[in-house]
Amino acid sequence: MINYHEKRILVTGGAGFLGAHLCERLLQDGHSVICLDNFFTGTKNNILNLLDHPQFELMRHDVTFPLYIEVDEIYNLACPASPIHYQHDPVQTTKTSVHGAINMLGLAKRLNAKILQASTSEVYGDPKIHPQTENYWGNVNPIGLRSCYDEGKRCAETLFFDYHRQHKLRIKVARIFNTYGPKMHPNDGRVVSNFIVQALQNMPITVYGDGSQSRSFCYVDDLIEVFIRLMNSPDDFVGPVNVGNPVEFTIMELAIKTIELTNSKSTIITVPLPDDDPLQRQPDISVARKKLGWQPLIQLEEGLKKTIPYFAKLLAAK
Repeated sequence: MINYHEKRILVTGGAGFLGAHLCERLLQDGHSVICLDNFFTGTKNNILNLLDHPQFELMRHDVTFPLYIEVDEIYNLACPASPIHYQHDPVQTTKTSVHGAINMLGLAKRLNAKILQASTSEVYGDPKIHPQTENYWGNVNPIGLRSCYDEGKRCAETLFFDYHRQHKLRIKVARIFNTYGPKMHPNDGRVVSNFIVQALQNMPITVYGDGSQSRSFCYVDDLIEVFIRLMNSPDDFVGPVNVGNPVEFTIMELAIKTIELTNSKSTIITVPLPDDDPLQRQPDISVARKKLGWQPLIQLEEGLKKTIPYFAKLLAAK
């Protein structure tokens, strides 16, 4: 039977943590998916279960180079998102955000396709207001170690809105707060994966600073749901919109909870806080609630219970 609602959808960064989950969801919804990745941080293991799907296509390509294909929608997720990865080659990180946005926006313009930008809460920098709302302009260091990512994403947002104003392009901009779940890279340096891997090996849990800095953790299934809702929302709603879980935890609380749920013998040690590491991160999701009817359903303990077995399996395989 022909699915007349089927769309041909491009997901850049489709073999990464979020991209792989998004590809899977779009296939479940009956669409054809082109997964594009240069495999700098993405891995084929994340999409092994999709390779034989008749509506799934994998392309090895770097978004910093132009792309000529035919699609109806584009989810632009391509960019290393963890400090370890994006600081490894900061110039390429900026190119991925900026040149990648230019190339994907150019493709969307040529095709008259709708395009969603996976932006980040890092556009707020080390925020002076709490929680963060979409109209906050941010407090970002433009020359620090994290600037390649923070400023790259800020410039990408500028490009998206200028294409929208100048070329009437249909855009959507989502500002992603801390997200976790299966398919995270075990060595990405992000706090949830770090703590789980350390706890499962009964290694000391490394807490930066005194652990009083706070984060809000969104489980990946909730994040993918809001991506879909945002893309399918009316064209006059472009964002930016905060997407994340507004329930706030200190890093020390996360460390203690991880030890508890893994039945670990790990102890907690503290090390100096990295430069420009935000002390607070909590989204105000009023806009997502009002415009998209969305709020996260999976809270931290349940999400960790869904995530821990993934890392346990990875460690067992090694």
